[in-house]
Amino acid sequence: MPQLKPHNNERYTYAEYLAWDDGKRWELIDGHATCMSPAPGRRHQDLSGALFHLLYSWLSGKPCRVYAAPFDVRFVEAQDTAADDYIDTVVQPDIVVVCDSIKLDDRGCKGSPDLIIEILSPSTARMDMTVKFELYQRYGVREYWIVHPNDQTILVFKLLESGLYGVPDRYCAEDTIPVPLLGDLRIDLTRVFVPVQ
Repeated sequence: MPQLKPHNNERYTYAEYLAWDDGKRWELIDGHATCMSPAPGRRHQDLSGALFHLLYSWLSGKPCRVYAAPFDVRFVEAQDTAADDYIDTVVQPDIVVVCDSIKLDDRGCKGSPDLIIEILSPSTARMDMTVKFELYQRYGVREYWIVHPNDQTILVFKLLESGLYGVPDRYCAEDTIPVPLLGDLRIDLTRVFVPVQ
């Protein structure tokens, strides 16, 4: 495997990404490799587990599926150019919901998920709020949630007809998030932002 540096100018494809075996987790954005931060902290995992559990329970027996990281999401311009040698963007969001089973295969999701959730940490906040925000908007992810563990809020960005995310809805720890994208689902955030013991 080539010696990789997070900010180098080398460009890679998904086919090359699959051959890496250095024991680290990587993401590719427009061909540029970024090493994932160290393992998430306990608070991050608590929030991820709570959100995953609520989504998984709700979606049981329904067509949409929910997955937690590590889970590869490969973004493609068009299915006819979706061979591994052409894909240059693969990310591992904290949580993804995919409602079109055609996009799912043994390697993860090939195409845009319907919902992506990222939980901020000091090492990922800038990436999640700028680079990934623009990436998910560009590829038409219908909803993008950014979870702020410290201030116990969630920003919910919804894709408008213009193809851009609108002004986010902001929810606090005592609120309930309606998720019409997934039917009548309502997520009670008192079950997500539970006190740390």
